[in-house]
This record gives sequence, structure tokens and C-alpha cells, in this order.
Amino acid sequence: MPLDGGVSCLRRSEMIGIGIGELESPPLDSDQVHVLAVDDSLVDRIVIERLLRITSCKVTAVDSGWRALEFLGLGDDKASVEFDRLKVDLIITDYCMPGMTGYELLKKIKESTSFREVPVVIMSSENVLTRIDRCLEEGAEDFLLKPVKLADVKRLRSYLTRDVKVSDGNKPNVPEDLFSSFAMLTPSPPPPPPPPITSVESVSSAPLSPESSISPVDSPIRSPGLD
Repeated sequence: MPLDGGVSCLRRSEMIGIGIGELESPPLDSDQVHVLAVDDSLVDRIVIERLLRITSCKVTAVDSGWRALEFLGLGDDKASVEFDRLKVDLIITDYCMPGMTGYELLKKIKESTSFREVPVVIMSSENVLTRIDRCLEEGAEDFLLKPVKLADVKRLRSYLTRDVKVSDGNKPNVPEDLFSSFAMLTPSPPPPPPPPITSVESVSSAPLSPESSISPVDSPIRSPGLD
């Protein structure tokens, strides 16, 4: 459905081809930062989930704004038992989705008392300034253009490491080395070459000067007063 004065929404899955099998995610542990990712495109959900997990985040991915509200317990129906008491440290959502746009989801989150302090980041494949401005004015922390890159995810560090008020009243336990994995992705410069070392053999084989070839035994010894 066209939005923002007739600009049509394009799915990234229609624009790129990607081997989904190459994006299998590593196992998670219970102490990771929890990110809720919302996107109606399967390919985009897999990509953003993979990028976030590379940076040691736990990710829950849903395919619509309504599903996101259900996950957070903000929908018409109560959240299921398995979603209760889950901590959410960051929400990243696509802007253009059927049924509920990312902007509408952002407004719902900011209107809630439980999750209004949780950072929300919007993604879009379209660089529409009016869309970006109104999302930032509504309280979005950032607006990322697709395709999302590792450098974009690295920018989320400032939002993930600050104190966040979540529904259970606890602050997220954010590891200090959350983005240390990016260091492995940047090759370090090669070390400088060591200085040349002169071997003992090269010193001993050097020719001696005429002065140095006279030994102390060959030099006449004169006693004082005998001249």
C-alpha cells in the first residue's frame, strides 16, 4: 500500500537473493542483551537477526507489528505465558509493513508505561526525509537504511549500554565487550620488521686495521729512568 505521498514499499526479499542456509545462528546464552526485531520480510529478519547475534545479542524475531505488541503484552490479547517476564533491551523494526507500520508500532510503544523507555530503531529501504523526521520526533533513537550493515549495528552500542527501564523493573546486564567481536572483523596492521642483527661471525671476520694488528707483546716496554 503506498505511503507518504505515493511512495511504494519495496520488500528486500524481492530485491536481493541470499542463501538462507548461510545465515544459521549460533547458540544463545541466557545473559545476552535481548533485542526484539520486527520485519515482515523473511530475508530481512534473518539478516538482521544474524547481524545482531554476531554482536552477542539474543534476538526474538516477529513478522508484524501486531505480533510485536503481543510479545510485549500490549496487544488486545494477553501475552502468552512463554513471553511473560522477558526483558527487552532494544526494539528494531521495519517501517513499511502491512497492517501496522513501524511508525505506528513506535507510537504504541512510546504510549505504554512499561516500554516507553526502551530504545526503538526504525529500518527502511527508502530514504524519505519526512518519514525519518517524524519517526525521530516520535521518539525513535535512530533510522537505518537497508540493507543494514555491521557498521549500522555497531552504532546501536550507545543505546544498548545505557540504563533501560523494562517492564520487570530490572536494568539490562550489558557486557562491556558487547562489540568486541567487531575487532575480529577488522584486520590489524602488520608489525614493523625487526632491525637487522649483525652476527658474531661477521664481526670476527672483519679485517683488522694496522694499528689493531699489533699485539701488546710486540710493543717494546720501557722502564722510566733507564733511557
